[in-house]
Amino acid sequence: MRQAVLLACCCILRAPVGASAFSVLGAVSRGLQELFKHPKCSVDAYRRNGFAVCPNLLNSTELQGLRTEMTKIARGQLGEVAGLSTNLPSNESEAATIGRYLAFHHPHKLSSVLQATLRHKRIVAVLRKLLGTPNIKAMQSMYFVKGPGKPGQAWHQDEHYIPTRDRSLVGAWLAVEDADVHNGCLWMHPGSHRAGVLYAMGAHDDARFDATGEAHSFPYAREGGEPCEVRAGTVIFFNGYVLHRSLPNTTPNRTRQALVVHYMSAESLLPWDADGTIVPKPDDNRDVVLVSGTDPYSFKGYVDNLTRPFIRADKGSFGRDGSRGAAAILLGGTSKSS
Repeated sequence: MRQAVLLACCCILRAPVGASAFSVLGAVSRGLQELFKHPKCSVDAYRRNGFAVCPNLLNSTELQGLRTEMTKIARGQLGEVAGLSTNLPSNESEAATIGRYLAFHHPHKLSSVLQATLRHKRIVAVLRKLLGTPNIKAMQSMYFVKGPGKPGQAWHQDEHYIPTRDRSLVGAWLAVEDADVHNGCLWMHPGSHRAGVLYAMGAHDDARFDATGEAHSFPYAREGGEPCEVRAGTVIFFNGYVLHRSLPNTTPNRTRQALVVHYMSAESLLPWDADGTIVPKPDDNRDVVLVSGTDPYSFKGYVDNLTRPFIRADKGSFGRDGSRGAAAILLGGTSKSS
């Protein structure tokens, strides 16, 4: 019985985008009221399971806009991206160009379209409910392409990499395309956030996963968890302490494109050094984007040079203990915090 209930947490959203149960989303205020009535997109689900699954937050036009924008970034048309391939064939298709990469970090720094998506009114409305505050900031975006054969990421908790003083970190995982067990959807250990423990990280030699480390010594089965199979336009909001992973894309011809943005309460400080690339480690990283409300620390000002766009590596080493994140493998230099 428990397995059936938990599977429903992620896998209930199989109806096509625009299904009648959510057609009222065309009218934003009424649509959000209806959305929050869904048991899987609720504060209760988020507190109980560590994640909330909210369908149809973006429409097909918005999703296509993201795909088009990311192709421009992949071709180097919007600015510098560390690790980007150069001298691409002039006749290379969009799919082939973007399919070269596992993921892009911080694409919002290059694109007004990505910046607008960070502030998307439906995403922000859900965040305000989940965080219990109108004051919200974002510090990181990642766009996963994850083409055929690309690896997944082993079990981890995002607060291990992005620590917040008040444990308010929320990941918003937007499915730009349908995601399922075949092309590498998210998997969750429901309820794993409730202990409030950040489990130890270690290096791994599992070819299914990329170079980031793997959490261990937690009271859950390594090959357990529940798959989050969702339709395009769905956003999975997940707590910074919940254990999650993804498996490789085993399909012959499908990508699994998704935009992931990390948010937190603007009332909290952000002692984040971006995987050791910001020296010295800041007490409060001000390379952030205010997406809602007010920032009580706005008197400190903002910067836009502590993190920079880069390509996530498929393979490599992030240190012997596996504790460092994606920036550590590629960005050999450091940024200076004030």
